[in-house]
Amino acid sequence: MAPSGAQQGRLAIVAGGGFLPLYVAEAARLAGENPFILRLRDEADQQWQGFDTAVIGVGDMAGLSALLKTQGIDRVVLSGGVKRRPAFGEMRVNLKSLLKLPMAVKTLLAGGDDVVLKMVIGLIEAQGCRVIGAHEIAPDLLAETGAIGAIQPTADDWRDIERGAEAAEALGRLDVGQGAVSVGGRIVALEGVEGTDSMLERVAHLRAEKRISQRRKGVLVKLCKPQQDLRADLPSIGRSTIDNARKAGLAGVAVEAGRALVIEREAVIKAANDAGLFVIGIDRGLTGGRE
Repeated sequence: MAPSGAQQGRLAIVAGGGFLPLYVAEAARLAGENPFILRLRDEADQQWQGFDTAVIGVGDMAGLSALLKTQGIDRVVLSGGVKRRPAFGEMRVNLKSLLKLPMAVKTLLAGGDDVVLKMVIGLIEAQGCRVIGAHEIAPDLLAETGAIGAIQPTADDWRDIERGAEAAEALGRLDVGQGAVSVGGRIVALEGVEGTDSMLERVAHLRAEKRISQRRKGVLVKLCKPQQDLRADLPSIGRSTIDNARKAGLAGVAVEAGRALVIEREAVIKAANDAGLFVIGIDRGLTGGRE
């Protein structure tokens, strides 16, 4: 929040792929903001009629700095998926980011996603803006503890939730991914750079090949990385997550309450109920909501 009596500048939303940037922009408007949308080239995929927008390359810090200045922006939200990192030849820097260029290149080449996002936050804040989380603009997107929808996990499902949470936390500590799938207490898939939907497609393929149990359904668990900066890349699920979980033969989806986003909530609830899947927010202790 701006200090009392201070003039607050404009909010910018850096928009990658998916529905999240649009939900954040609409929530900002409802709160009285006039957000400026910075659409990432070859990444942003929503229609932005009625919003002020500009297209910017993923590695174009010089262009970003100029837009932040001309639009009077003082706060930035990073939202949406980014499929690839910029190549060195795509990096465009200004004087404020020039000194950080060697660190940035090293991070892009060898750092995990969380390290890269922290670097991006640092580069943006070096331009004089404050980076804030999508959940600060759209708090209603945060998952709450307990079931979302009509279906509750069984005792067997809870064992898979606990096992999947252990794997997701270990994976997060390595800064690799946020999700894991457990079937009958066995970890059958870990999320990598391909993302959640592609991981679930892989589970469906394994199920079709009978390489995982045909009797036990299993659970997708998504947790925030333990060291993650909450201002960027919170775990999220949407309608496509439910559709792919159903195709993979899973019993449900568990996400971390308070640190994961449920996008298209009503569509998620309807799709889950129709498919007989549970969706549940769990506490970090892994037994949140369990009877």
